[in-house]
Amino acid sequence: MTPLARLDTERLVLRASDPAHAAEVAAFYTRNRVAHAPWSPPPSPTLFTATGQQQRLLGAAMAEADGSQVGWWLSLREAPDRIVGQLRFSQVSRGPFYSAMLGYSLDSACEGRGLMHEALVAALADAFGPRVALHRVQANARPENARSLRLLDRLGFEREGYARQYLFIDGAWRDHVLTALRAPDWPVDRAP
Repeated sequence: MTPLARLDTERLVLRASDPAHAAEVAAFYTRNRVAHAPWSPPPSPTLFTATGQQQRLLGAAMAEADGSQVGWWLSLREAPDRIVGQLRFSQVSRGPFYSAMLGYSLDSACEGRGLMHEALVAALADAFGPRVALHRVQANARPENARSLRLLDRLGFEREGYARQYLFIDGAWRDHVLTALRAPDWPVDRAP
């Protein structure tokens, strides 16, 4: 997979992981620490520091270079140096699977404007396109996270199951709705 440094949408710039953005990524997580707590596993304290983010972004850049994940950091076009979200296709598998897990988060000050939908439309087009060439993307959300489930529905993700006590989040093991989206142009009999 050829690395790609950037994707552009109408209102957003999506950039690949880069340790040079460590301070702004740490600021994003710090600003949203309380807002993201009900939906995300307990964070390491290093998530909120530039030093911790530098190491994390270095690892992410390496994983993006070797094709084991595809990640994007979101900025508004009018404020390209301020990180307002992230999305990541992790656990990229090849062989007979050609699948990945999708995770995402948006700055709470930017919610309700369709920005994550816009970002995911572009990122999914890349994920299902010739560069990444995935057959399937899975995304899971807590049943209480109505906004995230509506977003996944709007993108065409199908609800495939319900996992009880799936992840430890916000002090307890939490149930999740399991969803997936398949490449729209992949014939059912085409091998990977």
